[in-house]
Amino acid sequence: MLYYLFEFLEKHDWQGAGLFQYISFRSGMAMVISMLISLIFGKRIIRSLRNLQVGESVRDLGLDGQKEKEGTPTMGGLLIILSLLVPVVLLTKLHNVYIQLLILSTIWMAAIGFVDDYLKIRRKNKDGLAGRFKIVGQVGLGLIVALTMLFHDDVVVRVPLAEAQEQNYEIIESQNLKPVISNGQVIQMAYVKSSFTNFPFLKDNAFSYSSLLGFLGDNKDDFVWLLFIPIVIFIVTGVSNGANLTDGIDGLAAGVSAIIVATLGILAYISGNTIISDYLNILYIPYTGEIVIFAAAFLGACIGFLWFNTYPAKVFMGDTGSLTIGGIIAAMAILIRKEFLLPIVCGIFFLETLSVILQVSYFKYTKKKTGEGKRIFLMSPLHHHYQKKGIHEAQIVVRFWIVGIILAVLTVISLKVQ
Repeated sequence: MLYYLFEFLEKHDWQGAGLFQYISFRSGMAMVISMLISLIFGKRIIRSLRNLQVGESVRDLGLDGQKEKEGTPTMGGLLIILSLLVPVVLLTKLHNVYIQLLILSTIWMAAIGFVDDYLKIRRKNKDGLAGRFKIVGQVGLGLIVALTMLFHDDVVVRVPLAEAQEQNYEIIESQNLKPVISNGQVIQMAYVKSSFTNFPFLKDNAFSYSSLLGFLGDNKDDFVWLLFIPIVIFIVTGVSNGANLTDGIDGLAAGVSAIIVATLGILAYISGNTIISDYLNILYIPYTGEIVIFAAAFLGACIGFLWFNTYPAKVFMGDTGSLTIGGIIAAMAILIRKEFLLPIVCGIFFLETLSVILQVSYFKYTKKKTGEGKRIFLMSPLHHHYQKKGIHEAQIVVRFWIVGIILAVLTVISLKVQ
């Protein structure tokens, strides 16, 4: 909203109004505002949750310090969502399709998480919303994101005009685009509808989903949705559940998510900047610069929440926060066409999820074979395994953060490996 106000003021020659045209300025402002909202309203929200007796119900898993967490206010994800959405609404171009999708993703997943937390609190158990309803909600969001990516006219990539004509891509714009100079040659560019995405370690970091449908011949682009939609649904479901599993000890999910979203913000800036994307030889994706502002607000919200969530936590994010965080991260990666980097940048989420899958699968297998179930880990998800080994949860969290930072660096470096 402020963006449109200052755009109006700039047209009327108000000094300094032009600052709002810069993504870097609006991103910085978004991060500061989101952190300030967290710090200013955090105690009030925690107090309100405590007065409403919105406390965590803890099952006895035999972990040190576990029972001390009983009654700690949950649903603190509301603080993250508030701190995120306010600067986004104030500072972004709300007509931008990517911002619209990210706001929708936030509200959509927050609603699912809120209902889940509410049912847990009302029933005083850990069951909450039935798993099938969570899956339906996640599938619904994945479907919306996928269909928008496939059919919205503003969701395009830039390719050489000659290539677009040769491959019969649907050309959205070509007349008013600035040519690119490569190896001394002037190349006319075009915005096209395409299933291109970035894939690390491939030439030009470019991969097209339609290339997997070559057996359909010239019709492969018409049926790419058969492949793309299930993949997007799988990513949204997998990442949101991974974030949910990671939220098990104080500060872990919020800290890891802050590292991930900072990385995705860097990738969004690179993808939405013609100079840097040309230099790194990766896809330039028009209109994605606004995602940087969303990422900055999200980062500020996570950092602000950590003020109250680090050990010993005064509030837990609950499914209201963890499912929302996972859904946003998944949507953001898909929108900037970096979904194949998620196994690296979201490596902590991946390992936490994998530990649960391996634990459950191995237990069932050995019980069927021998009559007695055996375990790979002392407890899953993975962070509980280290707790069982006697490592303090604060130490586990910091070490997971360090691993997350290493994975983030590897993610950015992968753009040059082609």
